Amino acid sequence: MHDLRRQALESGKTVSRKAQSKQSSRASSRANSAANSAANSAANSRNASRHGSDDEEGNLSDGTAWSVNSIDDVLAVDDNDLQADAWSEELKERIEQIIDRKRSSIAGREESLAAYCRLLTGRYVQEDIYGKTTDLVVAFLKSVKAESSEKEAAYALKALGLTLVTDPSDVIYDVVYQPLRRAIDDSKSARVKTSAIHALGIATFYGGAASDEIQDVMDGLLEIIQSDGLSIDAPDAADVVTAALEEWGFLATQLDDLEDASNDAMEAFVDQLESSDAGVQVAAGENIALLFEKSYTEREDDEEVDDSDAEDDPESDATPGRPKMVKRYEPYRRADQLKHQLSALASISSRRLSKRDKKSLHTNFADILNSVENPTRGPRYQNALNQETGRRYGSRLTVRIHRTGVMKIDKWWKLHRLQALRRTLGGGFVIHYERNEVIFESLPIMISKEK
Repeated sequence: MHDLRRQALESGKTVSRKAQSKQSSRASSRANSAANSAANSAANSRNASRHGSDDEEGNLSDGTAWSVNSIDDVLAVDDNDLQADAWSEELKERIEQIIDRKRSSIAGREESLAAYCRLLTGRYVQEDIYGKTTDLVVAFLKSVKAESSEKEAAYALKALGLTLVTDPSDVIYDVVYQPLRRAIDDSKSARVKTSAIHALGIATFYGGAASDEIQDVMDGLLEIIQSDGLSIDAPDAADVVTAALEEWGFLATQLDDLEDASNDAMEAFVDQLESSDAGVQVAAGENIALLFEKSYTEREDDEEVDDSDAEDDPESDATPGRPKMVKRYEPYRRADQLKHQLSALASISSRRLSKRDKKSLHTNFADILNSVENPTRGPRYQNALNQETGRRYGSRLTVRIHRTGVMKIDKWWKLHRLQALRRTLGGGFVIHYERNEVIFESLPIMISKEK
């Protein structure tokens, strides 16, 4: 990765949509995960147990859940079996097949879309699809609207997300919003609804949506969460509710001020902590941690702050160069009750839970509770002292980037963006992080060498 990227300052903001669009025409892109989309069957968010979805997400360093538990290794897609020329020719052929639907069959379109997703995941292809984006988006939306098969529609939605982040545009959001909302509202398939929610999140983030449009999308997602999926005719569909929670958190990282949105959102997320689905609970908990984190901002140089609003964390003073954080508002009025609920989840021992779900809840909610109690502390924070430095270890959540080094995920906004990128890119995350400026600007984290 270029030295310039290594010097980027950590920030919770992205560059403007217009800037992204200009960069994309030069060398910016984003891609989607391998065409392996796990079926999102309707599962009861109040009464169903969590089912695994790692086959969709790609390989991890172990078998535990993706959210805070184990992202030490994000393995890149191995596309060395295709020579560059052969790969480029296949992509060109697949694009032609997708755009020319006249003589295509359902099975043929499914195959072409799946291959397209695989190729865009494993390579950085902005130059290859530049100029073809409009025709591709039109073709994807036709497949989504027709929904000739669940698989075709789901692949088309994944391909749409891939294309939008590979070749961003200031106007794409306006084109795709209504078709995606129709798929979310009207599809009879929970899998298609879930895929459409994720595609809408990507389209909103990378497609040129303005701040008020982002808030409108988040409000729509919150309705799904509040109603347990009933608002889109998917009552108690755990995968649908989880997707809405995940994309709400992803989009929330784009907004500077969430004070007005916090009250209703927190009530909905706290309510979802009572779900019997571990995925729903963890996604709700991560959003809670994000809202507490965003209730603090950096202290201005000339700002006078009341001691009760100043950050109460000795690490702030002990860590050179660390900015002083100030509490701007109260994210949740019943914080003591919330802490009790989070503590119970961090030590839950119900027999109905699988060993995997129990481990996921224990690890994630220990982190979430720590951040609610200390909002300036990020995921996987360790209070233990480093004997060499005399300071706390702090957040120890890292992603290994090939042999280059490790990426430290020490803020909840970083974790939300990383997880969204990985949902899209799967095992191709590392390839795109190294080569794709749009991805880097979404997660501008300096890489440190592994010790």
